[in-house]
Amino acid sequence: MLPESQGSLAAIAGLLGLCVGSFLNVVIHRLPKMMEREWQNQCAELRGETAVDEAPLSLAKPRSRCPHCGHAISALENIPLFSYLLILRGKCSGCGQPISPRYPIVELISGLLSAYAAWHFGPTIQTAGALLLIWALIALSAIDLDTQLLPDSITLPLLWLGLAFNLTGAFANLSSAVVGAMAGYLALWSVFWLFKLATGKEGMGYGDFKLLAALGAWLGWQMLPAIILLSSIVGATVGIALIVAARHGRNVPIPFGPYLAAAGFIAIFWGDAITRSYLGLIA
Repeated sequence: MLPESQGSLAAIAGLLGLCVGSFLNVVIHRLPKMMEREWQNQCAELRGETAVDEAPLSLAKPRSRCPHCGHAISALENIPLFSYLLILRGKCSGCGQPISPRYPIVELISGLLSAYAAWHFGPTIQTAGALLLIWALIALSAIDLDTQLLPDSITLPLLWLGLAFNLTGAFANLSSAVVGAMAGYLALWSVFWLFKLATGKEGMGYGDFKLLAALGAWLGWQMLPAIILLSSIVGATVGIALIVAARHGRNVPIPFGPYLAAAGFIAIFWGDAITRSYLGLIA
């Protein structure tokens, strides 16, 4: 593929990633609230009570609003990056309250990773798969950081989608993908129960099992050792840094999903090279 065409594809994917990043912010903010409302309604039904009657909430409705003053976000105020930096300058136009910098950060990360995926894979089915995987991992990481939840409504479809893409061997052959899904789940499931039997405490959540299973379904079982190693190194480094900086106590749980996602990002693009390197060292 010519460099000019490759650059054009990357630019288009980057712009698409910025727009999707704006939507991911909605998912990150609303999906946990939707889950909490659903749990409250289920509990009310089990108690024989009337379900909680609140205003409808979905990913599409109502329109995005300022959480401080209720100002409805206009189309001009909702342009990825541009609106935050140049129009709103980081503040609500209605009340002047600061807007979290996480919104443009999510958009920027989504745009950059999307552009790189298109540049890396070119006009192939791998680019389409990588984009879907990247967007899902960004949403899961932010939700886990906020709530220490990895929603089944994202992890489970992500797992099946990985198997579907690998029907054609997009990232791994189908047998490697199926074994990757099983091994990914069982690896962390085993660690969970060993830790619980040894300490009486739960060291991680079930969402982590499902996320690693999804990564195994996308990238094959061969990538799992690299993903586990990379996520453990990043997680341990960040955790120790937070404890040293006195921002976290030793008993404060740290979400593991973002570190699995970070390892997944690395494995998508450089997993083969990393795997060959450590296999070479072992040999």
